[in-house]
Amino acid sequence: MSLAELVVVANRLPVDRVSGSDEDGDSWRRSPGGLVTALEPVMRRADGAWVGWPGQPDVEVEPFEFEGTHLVPVALSAEEIENYYEGFSNDTIWPLYHDVIAEPRYRRVWWDAYVAVNRRFAEATASVSAEGATVWVQDYQLQLVPAMLREARPDLTIGYFHHIPFPAYGLYSQLPWRRQVLEGLLGADVIGFQRVTDASNFARAVRRQLRFETKASGIHVPQADGSTRTALAKAFPISIDATSYIELAQRSDIRARAAEIREGLGNPKTVFLGVDRLDYTKGIRHRLKAFGELLEDGRLTVEDATLVQVASPSRERVDAYIQLRDEIELTVGRINGDHDTVGHTAIRYLHQAYPREEMVALFLAADVMLVTALRDGMNLVAKEYVASRIDNRGVLLLSEFAGAADELGSAIRINPHDIDGLKEAMMRAVEMPASEQGRRMRALRKKVIENDIARWSHSFLAALDGVRRAKEGTTS
Repeated sequence: MSLAELVVVANRLPVDRVSGSDEDGDSWRRSPGGLVTALEPVMRRADGAWVGWPGQPDVEVEPFEFEGTHLVPVALSAEEIENYYEGFSNDTIWPLYHDVIAEPRYRRVWWDAYVAVNRRFAEATASVSAEGATVWVQDYQLQLVPAMLREARPDLTIGYFHHIPFPAYGLYSQLPWRRQVLEGLLGADVIGFQRVTDASNFARAVRRQLRFETKASGIHVPQADGSTRTALAKAFPISIDATSYIELAQRSDIRARAAEIREGLGNPKTVFLGVDRLDYTKGIRHRLKAFGELLEDGRLTVEDATLVQVASPSRERVDAYIQLRDEIELTVGRINGDHDTVGHTAIRYLHQAYPREEMVALFLAADVMLVTALRDGMNLVAKEYVASRIDNRGVLLLSEFAGAADELGSAIRINPHDIDGLKEAMMRAVEMPASEQGRRMRALRKKVIENDIARWSHSFLAALDGVRRAKEGTTS
């Protein structure tokens, strides 16, 4: 292939392998997800390449074309997945960056694997990037790639986007490899975060650890030749493909499915909905506790209110997740045992993933969306619910600790740690007049539709383009 002018680097390729579905034994299908949707048209226009792991251990796949994008697989062994991905990425970085809700574990063998895998991603990226190309690295699994790339290919313009929170310095400073990670990220020309707070936390860590000068959103990075380079670190809040959710919500079959869901729940007056990966950061236990207490207090009854909790499987080999699943299932069983009747169930718990069509039907069936994250980079489910509510009805309860709270000011904001406050907010949602629902939802929908995923990718790539033009000595 010819070398690519735009290269996206992510832990995963934007496709999933489907076994035994063509003459060669395997084929590929596009992965669901906002990032893939956002970048597909950009990648096609730029004749771009995407570097990522194909999703299965010990699988060697040659680079291949898929729907107009050149895909460059990076092979990982089962041991590397265990150490780099399950270990350092998800048992060290994930809990540390999510305010130590679960305790991070620091193991040198995990760090060594993380360095080795990041280097392999950087080498694969360097090999497919054209002279002066733009590279966009995605997320916390690849924090060392920007500096490795800059060392190998100083001609590249490099962006990095951090999809999860960046912690306050008092927490970040625990990381034994804190300097190496900061230096890795500062290899990028543009470092994007979900929230202004995250960008500020990063800049403070740089000042404290590396003593580099920071001004506004610019960080002055000393170079080997004695000069300095400015890295831009600022917020670019990610969003969703709002149009696709609106189109699904208008489909008659999906609207009929929403009515069927309510019917199947016994047509309660209020359907509460939680949709999350099964993760300790999402505050699932907190919302179950609040709902259970409202039933216990007699403020809600199972005839009038049902909570549907979708918890898609996640990191099922990590101990903290195994324990969390057990706790949640015990809690659901106890609440249902105490309150169910023959015709009505308090909590409908669904430990599985669903296609987007079914999710939109659930959004349309739900009167109250519960987003009770204890810490979340953004939380796109909140935006998906809002986009789907084409009737301008429904109430969004949104944790102040989710990045979406910065944008969605018309939601009912909650502190999920405050169970009494959460209960009051849930009752306020139940009793909210249609006129207030409409006023709030219209404001929320305007924000989500205006700031969609296309605008996010455009704003980040425009920032990178500004850097590239400055390097070339031209003005934008």
